[in-house]
Amino acid sequence: MKQFMDKDFLLESETAKVLFHEYAEKTPVLDYHCHINPKEIAEDRQFETITQVWLGGDHYKWRFMRSCGVDEKYITGDASDKEKFFKWAECLGKAIGNPLFHWSHLELQRYFGYNGVLNRNTAEEVWNLCNAKLAEPSMSVRNLIKQSNVTLICTTDDPIDSLEWHKKIAEDPTFDVKVLPAWRPDKAMNIEKPEYLDYLDKLAAAAGMGEINTFAALKDALKNRMAFFNSMGCNVSDHALEYVMYVPATEDELEAIFLKRLNHMEITKEDELKFKTAFMLFVGEQYSELDWAMQLHYGCKRDNNTLMYEKLGPDTGYDCINNYAPSAQMADFLNALISKDKLPRTVIYSLNPNDNQAIGTILGCFQDSTAVAKIQQGSAWWFNDHKVGMQDQMISLANLGNLSGFVGMLTDSRSFLSYTRHEYFRRILCNLMGNWVENGEFPADMDILSEIVTDISYNNAKRYFKFPL
Repeated sequence: MKQFMDKDFLLESETAKVLFHEYAEKTPVLDYHCHINPKEIAEDRQFETITQVWLGGDHYKWRFMRSCGVDEKYITGDASDKEKFFKWAECLGKAIGNPLFHWSHLELQRYFGYNGVLNRNTAEEVWNLCNAKLAEPSMSVRNLIKQSNVTLICTTDDPIDSLEWHKKIAEDPTFDVKVLPAWRPDKAMNIEKPEYLDYLDKLAAAAGMGEINTFAALKDALKNRMAFFNSMGCNVSDHALEYVMYVPATEDELEAIFLKRLNHMEITKEDELKFKTAFMLFVGEQYSELDWAMQLHYGCKRDNNTLMYEKLGPDTGYDCINNYAPSAQMADFLNALISKDKLPRTVIYSLNPNDNQAIGTILGCFQDSTAVAKIQQGSAWWFNDHKVGMQDQMISLANLGNLSGFVGMLTDSRSFLSYTRHEYFRRILCNLMGNWVENGEFPADMDILSEIVTDISYNNAKRYFKFPL
C-alpha cells in the first residue's frame, strides 16, 4: 500500500516520477486566469485565520458542506471562524474521492508543513498550527505568491474598473511578480439583465461619454476602455457565456434591439442572441487588432436555487453544467471572424465534459501558422478540474489535436493558496505521459518528454499569451 499523499503522490511509474521531480516540479507557475483581488496584493494582506483564506469565498467547499447536511450558519452565516473551520474539518475527513480532499491536504503540506490528515479529530491541532503560521510575515499575500514560484497573474476585471490597484502594484519596485488585468465585459453584453441600463451609465462615465444611446455608441465606449486596458498591460480577455452562439443580424436590427432595451421594452430570446452574437463578433475583431487572446468559458447554468440566490447572491455554489452547447454555432462564430481575417488566438472551455470531442474537432478547422495551437482547448474547468476530468481533457486533446502545444493549468480561484492546483495538474500530466511511455506508446526520449512537460507547465502559456516575461 502506498503512503498517503507522499512525494510520489499520483505518480505510478518511474518515468512519471522523473518527469515530475526533475522537470514539472521545478517549473514556475503562470496563472493566466484567476479571480483573486488585486487590492489584497497591493496591500499585502495578512490573513488572521485559516477560515478567512480557505473558506471565505470558496463555493467548492460550500457545496460540499451543504452536501454533508451542514447548516448554512456554518457556511456563509454568522458562526465564528473557528466554528466554520471545525465543520469543514469534519466534512473533509469524509471527502473520499473528492478533489477537495487532495487540494486541501496539498495546501496544508506546502504552506503549513502539515503532513497529517485534517478531520474532526485533528481540527483543533490544525486550527492552532495554521493560525500561528498565518501570523508570520512569510504568510502575507505577496509572500504566498512568491513562495508558490508564481511569475505572473491575470486577474478578472470589468471594463469600468479603474485598475488603480494594478497601477500601484506595477509601480512598486519591491514586488516583481507581474499582476495584469484581464478584460471581462460580461456586464456590457448581458442585455437581458435587469441591471443592464444602470451598468451602461457606469460604462459611459468610465469612457468619458455623456451617454450610451446606440449600439454604435456602446462599441465606441468599449473601444475606449480596451485602449485603456491595453495601456495597462492587458493582452487577454475572458467571457462567461451560456454557449458560443451565432445568430447574425443586420446593423438596423441590432440598433432596433438596443433601442427596445433602452426604452424598457421586452426583448425576445432571439433578440438577445442576435445582440450577443454581434457583441462577441465586435470584440473578437478588436482583440485581433490589439493582438489579445480571447478566452471563451461556457456551459454553465447559473443561480439555479432562487431561494438561496435571493439570500446570498451569485457565485455562492448554486451553478451547474448546462447540457446545451451547439458546436455548429461555435464553428460558425469562429468562421465569421476568420473570414474577415480577424480571428484572435482563442481558448475554448466547456463546463460540459461531453463537449471535449466536439471542441477537439473544431480546433483543427481554424489553426494556422501565426501561433502554435492558435485555437486551444482550455484546461478542465470548474466541475472538471479533478483527476478524471483532467485526464479526459488531455487524452481527448491528444487524440484530436496537439497536446504538446497546450497552455496548461490555471487556478480560476479566489484563494491565494490555490497554486497547489498547478502541482496537482502537473502530477496528473506526468503520470499520463509516463504511462504512455511505460506502455510502449511513446519513446522514452527524455529530451522530448521533458520539453513537452515544461512547455505545458509554463512555456506554452508564456509564448501563447505573449506575456512580458
